[in-house]
Amino acid sequence: MHLGTGDLSVDLAPEAGGRIAQIRYRGIEQLIGPDDGWPAMIAWGCYPMVPWAGRVRHARFHSGGVAQMLEANMGAHAIHGVGFALPWGVVEHTPTGALMTLALPRDSRWPYGGTARQSIQVEPDRLRMTLSVEAGDQPMPVVIGWHPWFRKPERLEFTPVSMYPRDAEGVATLPTGPALPGPWDDCFHKEGDVTLHRGGQRLQLASDCTHWVVFDGMAHATCVEPQSGPPDAFNLYDDVLPAGDVLERSFVLHWQQDGA
Repeated sequence: MHLGTGDLSVDLAPEAGGRIAQIRYRGIEQLIGPDDGWPAMIAWGCYPMVPWAGRVRHARFHSGGVAQMLEANMGAHAIHGVGFALPWGVVEHTPTGALMTLALPRDSRWPYGGTARQSIQVEPDRLRMTLSVEAGDQPMPVVIGWHPWFRKPERLEFTPVSMYPRDAEGVATLPTGPALPGPWDDCFHKEGDVTLHRGGQRLQLASDCTHWVVFDGMAHATCVEPQSGPPDAFNLYDDVLPAGDVLERSFVLHWQQDGA
């Protein structure tokens, strides 16, 4: 499925986790694609993380005093929700926009159900994304976000204020502390937008999410992931989305020529 206008074009893959398969701005590909030697579902495109983002330690958590267990999909842990591995339904499709939905499971993969929705809108130099989750008939913990696999930038502008330390299992912990030098696979609070420079282009990332994960330890890609909460949020906090309520966040990518 294709969207595009002006210098910006987007290929969607609703059947592959509702993800963006590729973005091109002025002919330059922005994302690691499925044919770049990294075919695992977790390692290409830009996909929605829903109803949790990052790892849930040992695929277990308590919510409202009730113990829950998820299906582990990253060693002992459950990572990045269920949405990236399920087909999404296309509700609307125009030359410049799409709306997709997903009925979240209510089984061993996720015990609460609910409904996820995402909107993707293309402008000549901007990509606007909105992701939401509506709780079903019971309260549930929710963290949502995006996981873009950007082709390796020549330079990353990122100003973290604090970070969640990771323990020996690589999982985020509390309390937060000062941001340490990279390379990173860490969750941060930050100030301002994030900017990537590559191929004479400047890509500015903006979101109303409160947390950002940066994973830049690989030679071929850098992931900059806005999230509504940190990895393992279900174990770090006891926040829930009330039954019938909606959590919604946005993510905007804005391209310019470097020096413009």
